[in-house]
Amino acid sequence: MALTSFQSLPRDTRDTLFLLAVIAWVVAMQVGNIPWWCSALAAAVLAWRTTLTLRGLPLPGWIWRVGLLALTLGATWTTHRTLLGRDAGVTLIVVLLALKTLELRARRDAFVVFFLAFFTLLTHFFYSQSLLTAAGILIALLGLLTALVNAHMPVGRPPLAQAARIAGGMAALGAPIMLVLFLLFPRMAPLWGMPGDAMTGRSGLSGSMKVGQIAQLVLDEGIAFRIRFDGRPPPQRDLYFRGPVLSDFNGVEWRPLRSGFPPSMALDAGLAVAGEPVRYEVTMEPHNRPWLFLLEAAARPPVLPRGEAFMTSDLRWLTQQPTTELVRYRAESYPRFRHGPLNAVIALQDHIELPPGYNPRTLVLAQQLRREFGAGPQAAPALVNAAMERLRTGGYTYTLEPGLYGQHTADEFWFDKREGFCEHIASSFVILMRALDIPARIVTGYQGGELNAVDGYWTVRQQDAHAWTEVWLEGQGWVRVDPTSAVAPGRTDSLQRLQAPEGALTDAMLSLNPTLAAHVRAVWEAVNNRWNQWVLNYTQGKQLDLLKNLGFSSPSWTDLAYVLIGVVVLVSLAGAAWTLWERQQHDPWLRLLRRSRQRLRRLGLDSGDHTPPRELAQQVKRHFGDTVFAHSLRLWLLRLEAQRYSRQPGGTLATLQREFRQLAWPRRGSR
Repeated sequence: MALTSFQSLPRDTRDTLFLLAVIAWVVAMQVGNIPWWCSALAAAVLAWRTTLTLRGLPLPGWIWRVGLLALTLGATWTTHRTLLGRDAGVTLIVVLLALKTLELRARRDAFVVFFLAFFTLLTHFFYSQSLLTAAGILIALLGLLTALVNAHMPVGRPPLAQAARIAGGMAALGAPIMLVLFLLFPRMAPLWGMPGDAMTGRSGLSGSMKVGQIAQLVLDEGIAFRIRFDGRPPPQRDLYFRGPVLSDFNGVEWRPLRSGFPPSMALDAGLAVAGEPVRYEVTMEPHNRPWLFLLEAAARPPVLPRGEAFMTSDLRWLTQQPTTELVRYRAESYPRFRHGPLNAVIALQDHIELPPGYNPRTLVLAQQLRREFGAGPQAAPALVNAAMERLRTGGYTYTLEPGLYGQHTADEFWFDKREGFCEHIASSFVILMRALDIPARIVTGYQGGELNAVDGYWTVRQQDAHAWTEVWLEGQGWVRVDPTSAVAPGRTDSLQRLQAPEGALTDAMLSLNPTLAAHVRAVWEAVNNRWNQWVLNYTQGKQLDLLKNLGFSSPSWTDLAYVLIGVVVLVSLAGAAWTLWERQQHDPWLRLLRRSRQRLRRLGLDSGDHTPPRELAQQVKRHFGDTVFAHSLRLWLLRLEAQRYSRQPGGTLATLQREFRQLAWPRRGSR
């Protein structure tokens, strides 16, 4: 019913409403990236324009448009403190697109709206290049092409379905050209790709840690990175992906070490590996930080598509620039390793410092443990084991909601609350170790992961973020100690994540068929991973590999240019041939009318080249009289006219073509 009423609207009204619907889709895709007032203003303007169209009311004057534009400029400046840049520019372009519809009077205005909408489509890729975004943009692109084709069909009342078919055909014809350019156009930085916005980052680990901060990441099921192991993956308990290392503590927040010792006295990595390495490939999502996540411990730098990584003395791997786009790199790690000095050095003093005035009961606990197990480097292993045993048997609980901690976080954990997430446990453990004069520090990163059975990749999510500790022991160096494993062994051995409360809809889906829900999620992530691997991560190296597959022994950029030029020439020749053929083709409706004139001309009725169907039907009646053939031909000509101009077409063009061939045409010279 609604479709019928839409088709019965006047053509101008129908076409305007269709264009407004497409623009609304384009704007809706940006709602998550623009300020709330921008979304509200654009929606209000589009709703206003829709009401004016349906009621046939005049468009607002220039005062309204100028006033709304001034309001937009002021609100944009208030929100972004600038009118330049990515976020401010996208905000302005979205509102300007909506405002332009208020002066949509002539075809010229429509063309401006079309190309402004095409430009707005491109801005979506500033924020996301995911498969879902690409699918939404494809829908909008086909809608805009349909509206554009429809605007180039000013005669009569062509159905939108016909314009959509032509638009789909145009897109299909352009797809091979797009594919060739995607495969062969040189990817030369910085000309290829989009620069990241330094002020915008994805959710994930930060360079510091407050108690309770990592617990917030459990609410984020987003993917941090994916891994494909070359062989058998390590056990779950060994999947520690190292990130920021935190040593400075001010009583509230842990930060990376800022040593007061001169560089000549600083600790070095002292990494020594043993056994067979684990080789793997990481596809890391952008997180706007310079660190790379590698399985502990990597002795050699990972192989990046561009640039180089370097290792710090605390085994972090960093790049020169923050990671603002999807990046894929290969690495190898040794699960068996040791690092750090084997004997005590003065720089270890940085890792036993504690701020004064904090956690007095933890300091008393350290004194009790020293009286029981001794003090000094020889007693350090026993003291570490004693603290771990206390965690195992002291009634401590691993939870996402331990409540609000006060000033003395370690005291509250050890003696009062006895519950917390990994950073509560790790922070309290390191404070206790330092109170025992054992050098210790916090390591943040990700632990565990889950295998996607669809594509064989291991998926590490933001909710796998973890904090563990390292203690320094005489003769061993830095040793990983994960106190969370003492409280909740399942967290590290079998990836028993703490789950945030689900919504009602998610709970209902999981209760109906949890296996199906998990399988659908795995399939979608596998498809999205393929998009990441083959589209977003199609690098310069892959282009040269493609040339090798085409037979080039040592491909270079020159070979790539030759291949691209050759393809362009072939496509140009094919396009020229198509153009020559197309010049001989016309509108199928006009071509059918021309055929009828030609047949009548051979029968002695010489009508003009621009005679419309209704006048031609009258000439047929005068020339052939009231014969059966004349009556059939006149009815056919009237149906042909109705097919183009009437709101209720007399039949499809294919039906009219078939009826034309079935007409009983008399022989030449007869009537």
